[in-house]
This record gives sequence, structure tokens and C-alpha cells, in this order.
Amino acid sequence: MLKFLLVVVIIALAVYGCVMLVDRQINGTKPAARPLLPRRPKQPQRPLGPDDDPEFLRQLNRRKPPEPPKPDGP
Repeated sequence: MLKFLLVVVIIALAVYGCVMLVDRQINGTKPAARPLLPRRPKQPQRPLGPDDDPEFLRQLNRRKPPEPPKPDGP
């Protein structure tokens, strides 16, 4: 059983090495040189929520003007 596991591990390493060599030939770079994830922008382009919006935060400190009384009908 141990010999079988050793053979499977060796075959897996050989296949992995072949795939990496083919990848280097196609792309021309080392696999680690490419970013794995796309980079996110450093600063958000727009406010993500109300607490990020400066206008919203300014409005929190303003008082609403009193509403005029509604007429009682005709």
C-alpha cells in the first residue's frame, strides 16, 4: 500500500511539473509573477454607504424647518 501511495505522489508531482513548464512556455513568465487576484482600487470612486457621503453627514446636524399646519378642509 505504501509503494502505491509513493507512486501516485511521484506521478502527481511529474504531472504538476509538466503543467508548470507548459504554462511558462505559453505565458513566458513565472506563475508566481502574475497576480492571483485582480487589484482593487485604492480609494472608492463614490460613497459606498450613507456614512461615507459627506453631504449626508452634514445634513445630520441640520435641523428641519417646521412644517406649516395643514388646512382643515373646505
